Amino acid sequence: MSDGTRLRRFGARGLVIVLAGALVGVLAPASPASAAVPGLMRISATSSFTSNNFQSVVAVCPVGKVLLGAGYEIIGAAGEVTVDDFRPNGSATTAPTSVYVGAYEIDELADPWMVKAYAVCADPVAGLVRIAVTNAYDAADVHSVVASCPTGKVLTGTGFEMQEVVGKGIVDDLRPNGTSATAPTAVDVRAYEADPFFGPWTLTAYAVCANPLPGLVQVSATSGTSSDDYRSSTAVCPSGKVLTGGGFEARDAFGQVVVDDFSPNGGPATGPTSVITGAYEEDPYSSDWSVRTFALCASM
Repeated sequence: MSDGTRLRRFGARGLVIVLAGALVGVLAPASPASAAVPGLMRISATSSFTSNNFQSVVAVCPVGKVLLGAGYEIIGAAGEVTVDDFRPNGSATTAPTSVYVGAYEIDELADPWMVKAYAVCADPVAGLVRIAVTNAYDAADVHSVVASCPTGKVLTGTGFEMQEVVGKGIVDDLRPNGTSATAPTAVDVRAYEADPFFGPWTLTAYAVCANPLPGLVQVSATSGTSSDDYRSSTAVCPSGKVLTGGGFEARDAFGQVVVDDFSPNGGPATGPTSVITGAYEEDPYSSDWSVRTFALCASM
């Protein structure tokens, strides 16, 4: 059938319908892109304020949400307490939904203190799992281990756990890879003995991993370098991105510095966009040192 025959057969009314349909196809707005991390929020839980040698707390995501990353804060100890456990739950086949934080006094502390756990939670994310890797069980002064995401997945959060060192170990590095232009896929954890400890112990690195998230990158910020007793730095996500998790590094400290605060901002109704790391010298330390903070950031 020729074009002319088609026009005669359908008439003017048919032509209007055809043209209107074409215009709808051209002018109709595209559906808005889905957020990379819908329902993002930060919640917290706090232990009792006591002078007990060990304190712990669990921050649990609301029902229906999953854990992408986490943080912690020691309140009232000023470098005299070390975080021994910073452990997301979940497994290599199940998504994490909470984080456990346990901390010991390094030396006896008469003053009361408490531990606070932060959970960065969101609506379910595809492929979310928790990977755990533990190093050799030995009496070495320094332990290190890397947890890598399965092939095809990216890193959204981090964690660690020391076993059997009981307050005599300090995690110096919780360092995700990646750059401001590439997604992180692994976390490198390093811990030192705070005081001589002659028994064997282990260090576990935890990686929270998911299918690729749009725009996921790692950005960092470093404090000034000095021999001050306290140092801090804040890593802020680029405009248009939100925080899923992060990490830290005490540089040139070699176990003489305790990361007291690793705290994402945000709240129950607000997604986090930055994380601050604060660290104290555990005992007087004359050398210069600094603290670096890592933020894992995805598109809003």
